[in-house]
Amino acid sequence: MDNEIVYLDNAATTRLDERVLEAMTPYMLQTYGVATSQFGYSMGVDAKDALDGARATLAEALGAKPDEVVFTSGATESSNLAIKGVAEARAKDGKHLIVSAIEDFGVLYSAQHLERQGFEVTYLPVDAEGLIDPDDLRSAIRPDTILASIQMANQEIGTLQDLGAIAEVCHGAGVPLHSDASQAFMRVPLNLREVPVDLLSIDAHLIHGPKGIGALYVREGTSLTKWMDGGFQEGNRRPGVENIPGAVGFAKAVELITPQETARLRRLRDRLTSQLLQIPHARLNGPAEQRLPHNANISFRFVEGESVLLHLDLRGFAVSTGSACFSRSLEASHVILAIGGDHERAHGSVRFSFGRFNQESDVDAVSAALVEIIAHLRSISPLGKE
Repeated sequence: MDNEIVYLDNAATTRLDERVLEAMTPYMLQTYGVATSQFGYSMGVDAKDALDGARATLAEALGAKPDEVVFTSGATESSNLAIKGVAEARAKDGKHLIVSAIEDFGVLYSAQHLERQGFEVTYLPVDAEGLIDPDDLRSAIRPDTILASIQMANQEIGTLQDLGAIAEVCHGAGVPLHSDASQAFMRVPLNLREVPVDLLSIDAHLIHGPKGIGALYVREGTSLTKWMDGGFQEGNRRPGVENIPGAVGFAKAVELITPQETARLRRLRDRLTSQLLQIPHARLNGPAEQRLPHNANISFRFVEGESVLLHLDLRGFAVSTGSACFSRSLEASHVILAIGGDHERAHGSVRFSFGRFNQESDVDAVSAALVEIIAHLRSISPLGKE
């Protein structure tokens, strides 16, 4: 491998596409003015035009109106703004929220923050594949429910929710719906003209765009209180000098993704899954079909995921795990536990996620390495003695 890393952790972040960097560079070195025309000079007007163009590109990709797209620093901020902003705006109507048990931390911790402020949160369970039952959601809605937040796709096991069915339940009950779509954006079709989601978090760095730029879709008419104090940027919903290079890069990253590329990533995922499931005591986490096209999450019994990760790293492969090193704590993955897995399954899980720069040779190389690594780790573990 010539000491090059085979990067298979594209659900954590992706390599910036050079064409994205090329599109961003002029707005860092030449057209670096503040994006407002109030000062009257051309550099500011040009920067504003670039920001408006980027916003229009994202809106078109979402099936939204440009003024419904709010640029943020990333999906974490977007989810914070959505959940806390709606909670504050609608607190007079009630203090009950619903979130799924397998949300990413931007949603989970925002909900926990609101609990400490006197709100009540229902954590909706999922089935063995990580799927929400729309009937459970319907049953959880109360007269004082002011928001539901259900992710479009899971960050660990790749489960794709039936967002249309979930949105219809919320819409029918008059409850705004937020969805963290950062893992699915541009990889799974979504048209917000057809799916009545009210708020949607997306991010650039997961689609070969720059870090530090994301967006929140806010459907027209949705009540949302500004989360940070400051100026009147982003339609008076998110203050601060706009990240023009980031917005331009985000839009370019969106333009570069094609259905053909996503289909290729799905083939890589399926190739890897079929090979790894040949290893004894290996199992797929999440559904076989209703999952992200570039995600495979496999649990290997009798080994620790962090040991697998470290051995792969020594051989030049980058992956992630739901065990202690991945979570930066001693706790097992809350996602694996939520789908009914025990601590052994959670600590033995490894996530592989593909991006634009992966090839079939990466799949075959990591599969061959894993056969050797799993056999070795089981041979020296008391858990692996049968």
